Amino acid sequence: MRIWLVTIGEPVPVSGGSNDRLHRTGQFARLLSERGHEVVWWTSTFDHFRKKHWFDKDTTVQLGDRLQARLLHGCGYRSNVSLARFRDHAQIAAIYARLARAKANPPQVIVAALPTIELCLESVRYGRARGIPVVLDMRDMWPDIFVDAAPRPARPLARCLLWPLFRRAQAACAGSTAIIGITDEFVEWGLQRGKRERSPLDRAFPMAYVASPPTPERIRQAEEKWDQRGVGAGGPLMNAAFVGTLGRQLDLETVIRAARKLDGAPIRFILCGAGDRLDSFKQLAAGLGNVMFPGWVDAAEIHVLLRRSSVGLDPLPDRYDFLATVNNKAIEYLSAGLPVVSSPNRGVLADLLARERCGLSYDRGDWNALADLLLALQGHPETLRSMSAKALSLFHDRFTAEKVYGQMAEYLEMLHHGSRTTAGTLRAA
Repeated sequence: MRIWLVTIGEPVPVSGGSNDRLHRTGQFARLLSERGHEVVWWTSTFDHFRKKHWFDKDTTVQLGDRLQARLLHGCGYRSNVSLARFRDHAQIAAIYARLARAKANPPQVIVAALPTIELCLESVRYGRARGIPVVLDMRDMWPDIFVDAAPRPARPLARCLLWPLFRRAQAACAGSTAIIGITDEFVEWGLQRGKRERSPLDRAFPMAYVASPPTPERIRQAEEKWDQRGVGAGGPLMNAAFVGTLGRQLDLETVIRAARKLDGAPIRFILCGAGDRLDSFKQLAAGLGNVMFPGWVDAAEIHVLLRRSSVGLDPLPDRYDFLATVNNKAIEYLSAGLPVVSSPNRGVLADLLARERCGLSYDRGDWNALADLLLALQGHPETLRSMSAKALSLFHDRFTAEKVYGQMAEYLEMLHHGSRTTAGTLRAA
């Protein structure tokens, strides 16, 4: 089967990003190719995390015998919240539409991630014109979240200004063959956005993580790097790790304020990643001996760090889209047997951690509660060991990439076979 995966904003294993950990589309692409499918991953030359281009023009890279990445060149952007980002997305979508029409060997199934809205809409238009099933994968609730990011008095104006995006999102969701998403709540959001009833084809597939470790050589190199940074295996300190983008969305300010309260306690905060708020977070943590900023770390370094840590930090915003998800970061922590310490103390993730007893949650912004929670865990190693065992069990039961993306592959295979009958009938606009 020929499959197109259409997603930008994820790590792509090319050039200097070849050692980065793969996210949802990257992992799914590899699994599909290993199952014998021919996969084209349409993505961008722009590294969303490092804010730089890997290539200065449209580039095709062969990632395997049956896996090809088509990297499209837009203008890029310095900030995640900017007009330049919207311009980049529009440029990428226009290039994709042109190259897709010119490609002689069309796909048999398309999976496009939302965001971006523009790529989803172009995928739906392409698929409808050729009778090809198009599945939209709901990852973020665009453009709703941009309205909520505006000050409350300005939200009606923001909604009016963003009306073209709402219209395109509605058209994409309404015209797709099926809606999938990272939780049932995200699937329902996509169905509501498209004003459509749920069908058996509309299903949730959670975020997932690869259970297999990096190569022994890469692990050895990563261990040496952490040893040089003073983060050894064992020792008197309890390591609380964060791995992700140091941007505006996640509430690391509360984490750093909790670290200031705990300065002198046997707890160390290791905050890995890059982003537009890195400098401000470093300023906030100035003078603290218990906070480290190692910068961007690769997949092997993450693997080693998480296994030298006691808890994983996941400080989410108290916003409806985050309340509706179990994010990739939490699953990454679970894969290492790390109890997850998250905020806020409500929503899908908080409920999961409480139900499975593999983590704890605190009110967003309450650094005193976070500090007290971490201090209590540090003083009760038996509780940490119990949570760790439950975290690893939950990961293997529900969140391994091999299981989740294997089910997604079976779903696409079913959809392809069914496309010869009613399952492939594209919906009217």
